[in-house]
Amino acid sequence: MKKIVTLITALFLLVSCDETFDINRDPDALPPGQANSTILPAGIAGLAGAQGSYYAIIGGFWSQFWTQNNTSNQYKDVDSYSIGTNDYQAGYTAMYDALNDIRVVKAQALAEGNWNYYLIATTLEVQGSQVLTDLYDAIPYTEANNVNILQPKFNTQKEVYDLMIADLKLALSKDLSASKGDAPAADDFIFAGNMTSWTKYANTLLLKLHLRLTEVDPSLAQSGITTLINSGAAFLDVDAAMTQFEDAADRSNPLYESDRRQLNTTLNLRASKTLYSYLQDNADPRLGKYYGAGNPNNQGDFENTATGLSLVTLSPTTPVFFISKEESYFLQAEALSRYYGGTGAKAKYDAGVTASITRWGGTTAAALLAAGGAYEFPATGTAAQVEAVITQKWIASFPGNGYESFFEQSRTGYPKVSTVAQSSESYIPGQFSVSVENVTGGKFPKRVVLPNNVKSRNPNAPALKAITEPVWWDAN
Repeated sequence: MKKIVTLITALFLLVSCDETFDINRDPDALPPGQANSTILPAGIAGLAGAQGSYYAIIGGFWSQFWTQNNTSNQYKDVDSYSIGTNDYQAGYTAMYDALNDIRVVKAQALAEGNWNYYLIATTLEVQGSQVLTDLYDAIPYTEANNVNILQPKFNTQKEVYDLMIADLKLALSKDLSASKGDAPAADDFIFAGNMTSWTKYANTLLLKLHLRLTEVDPSLAQSGITTLINSGAAFLDVDAAMTQFEDAADRSNPLYESDRRQLNTTLNLRASKTLYSYLQDNADPRLGKYYGAGNPNNQGDFENTATGLSLVTLSPTTPVFFISKEESYFLQAEALSRYYGGTGAKAKYDAGVTASITRWGGTTAAALLAAGGAYEFPATGTAAQVEAVITQKWIASFPGNGYESFFEQSRTGYPKVSTVAQSSESYIPGQFSVSVENVTGGKFPKRVVLPNNVKSRNPNAPALKAITEPVWWDAN
C-alpha cells in the first residue's frame, strides 16, 4: 500500500495508510505536553496527506477539473462513478488515523487547561470530520478514536453537524490569555503558533458549517451566520494551509506525490471540457496555469481515441489548503448576499477572485471584475450573486480542493447542469455534464460509499447506500 508522505519543517514524517485502523493513543499515558509537541505534527500531516491525495483525486474528477486519460486506466472507477466498497479504504483509514492524533492532543489540552492547543485540536478535529461526513454522510464522531471503544457508533450527519458546531463554539469561548502550559510554535505547521489566525480559522470553519445547511435547515443556517457576523467575528485573510513542500521524493505535495511521482507518469489526468471551456470562454489567465497545450476532453469520455489532449498541470510545491483565503472571502460573500441584502458582498467576492488569479500569477483580475467584465459581480438578485460566488469558488478550488466545490455544487446546483452532451454545439461552457462512461444511469455521484474494512469490522455501521444517494444536507 502506498504511503502518503508530507514534509514537516526540517523533518519528514511518514503518514502510513495503516490497515489496523483501531490503534488509539491514550492521552492519560502521556507526559504533560507530549501530545502537543509530538503528536500534533502527525495529526496535521495526516489530514493534509489524506485530504490532499485520496480526496483531492476524487474531488478533481467530480468537480470536473480533470477526466481520465484515454490511454490509461488509473482512475476509471472514479470518473465513471463506480467507486465501490473495496475502493479508497486507505483514505478513510488515514483520515481517522490523523483524527486519532488530533483527539489525543485535544484530550490532553482539555485536561491541562491549555486553551491554545484545545482550540487548535478542536478546529482540526472539525476540519477532518467535516470532510468525512460530507463525503460519507453518517460517521463515527462521539465515540470515534476512543481507546476503550473499538466499534464506535455512527452519528447521523445532522448529529455530526450539531456536534461540530457546538465543539467549535466551546473552543472559541475559551480565554486564550489564560491558557496553561506550553505555547504552540514550530509544532504548528499551519500558523506557527499564531492564535489570532487560529481563531479566524475556527470562525471561518463555523461559517462554512452553517452555510452548508442553507437548503436543509435554512433557519439554523441564517441564525448561526447572522449571530457569528453580528458578533464581529474575524475571518481568515490568510491561508490555513501546509506549505512546506519540496520537489523531492516523499517531500512533495501529496496530490503530486501520489499521482505523478509514485505512479511514475504525468499522463493520468487530462483537462475536463467543463472547467477548461469556462476559463477559455472568459479569457481567464488561470487557463494556462491549470492546463497544458492541447484540447480538453469531454468529462468521462476516456474511450475517446483523440490525440493532443491537454494535460493537467500539477506542482510538487503547491500547498495543501484546509481553507484558503479565497474560500474565506467567498464564504463571506455568500453569507452577505443571502442575509445582508448583498451589502459588502461585492468587496469579498472581488477579493476572492483577485486572490485566486494573483496566486497563479495573473494580473487581469481588475479587468475581469470591472463593469462589463466577464466576472462582474451581479448588482442585484440573491440567486445570481450566489451563483457567481459558487462558480468562482469552484474555479479557485483547483487543484486540491475539488471535494469542496463538489459539495457546493451538490448543495447549490452551481455550476448548473447541462441539458445537452458536451459534444453538442449548444453546450454552454462551464456547465456540469454527467460522465460519458457513467455506470449510474446518467446520475451524478453524491457521496463515497462506506468502505468494506469498516462495514466488516463494525456492526454499528449503517446500511450501504448508493453512490447517487444524497447526503443529509443535500436537499436539491
